[in-house]
Amino acid sequence: MTIEATVPETFQGFGIDKPANWNHPKLVQYKRKKINPTDVVVKNIACGLCGSDILTLKADWGTLHRDDAVVGHEIIGHVIAVGDKVTQVKVGDRVGIGAASTSCRSCNRCKHDNEQYCKSGAGTYNSIDKFSDDYITQGGYSSHSIANEQFVFPIPESLDTVHAAPLMCAGLTVYSPLVRSLGTDATGKTVGIIGIGGLGHLALQFANALGAKVVAFSRSSSKKEQAIKLGAHEFVATGEEKDWNKKYDDAFDLILNCASGVDGLALEDYLSVLKVDRKFISVGLPPATKKFEVSPFTFLHQGASFGSSLLGSKTEALQMLELAAEKGVKPWVEEVQLGEEGCHEALTRCDKGDIRYRFVFTGFDKAFA
Repeated sequence: MTIEATVPETFQGFGIDKPANWNHPKLVQYKRKKINPTDVVVKNIACGLCGSDILTLKADWGTLHRDDAVVGHEIIGHVIAVGDKVTQVKVGDRVGIGAASTSCRSCNRCKHDNEQYCKSGAGTYNSIDKFSDDYITQGGYSSHSIANEQFVFPIPESLDTVHAAPLMCAGLTVYSPLVRSLGTDATGKTVGIIGIGGLGHLALQFANALGAKVVAFSRSSSKKEQAIKLGAHEFVATGEEKDWNKKYDDAFDLILNCASGVDGLALEDYLSVLKVDRKFISVGLPPATKKFEVSPFTFLHQGASFGSSLLGSKTEALQMLELAAEKGVKPWVEEVQLGEEGCHEALTRCDKGDIRYRFVFTGFDKAFA
């Protein structure tokens, strides 16, 4: 029996037909994409809600490419089938899938642990998969998912499913720039984390787990107690503490911006406290129309670099999962029963910021009974 014959031809999910219905997903059925020799088929058991889901559903990051668009890229499930050339996972494994689902695996980027930057790659949802007949990919608010094995991550036994799910995107998104900038042993280095939210609350934990001195930045002191609990050694309320940047002159080896908004972000102040030849990396992404405005003079006196970071490689994902299991890094989660009502409530609340700090959809067997 071929692998195609062992996997349902039609998957189910909760999707929308147009951006106006962004928080009203309905149960939909859709034909799955073809299964390539290096693909893994997963029966989903949980999926985290990422802010990217909302920005995609609202078409704030570009056009919706389907009229039954299913989002979700913090997927946990069990492998039910593998292609003939799969070597990294096996049927029965509990695995995760993040925001990327395939790449060419032959370009310079793919060969050097940068496969998430592959110019031929595809995202887990609302993306054109050129390796599957230009299929428009569907996300993890669904019964099943299919991804190239390079983007399928075995989950350590000691990690709970609901805690592992947000690590697939939020966790990896902050872990990669941390280790690329600070190394896997950040002892003696100082990192600033801007924004205590879905990304930031994990960045605080991972930076601490790597051994860095961690300084949390937020506009007010309302989250100070939570930030300290999450691993911050110091806290700065930038809207309340005058001249905070003078206190931290020449202090930081890295500043990681996890805030999604750009309005009111005093970029010049943050750049001024970097050590020479260090980086300000932004991983919190606003709507595509929003922009940072800076002058080259802003960078001059620090020799500073400003940039962003996309997800992380499989090598980094496996390192991150091991570190999370070893050091007890856990996202703060609220479980929600997957379904039309659950999706509506979670998307609406997340859009309002009414979550500390991550929703995870569960109950997939009930949703697709």
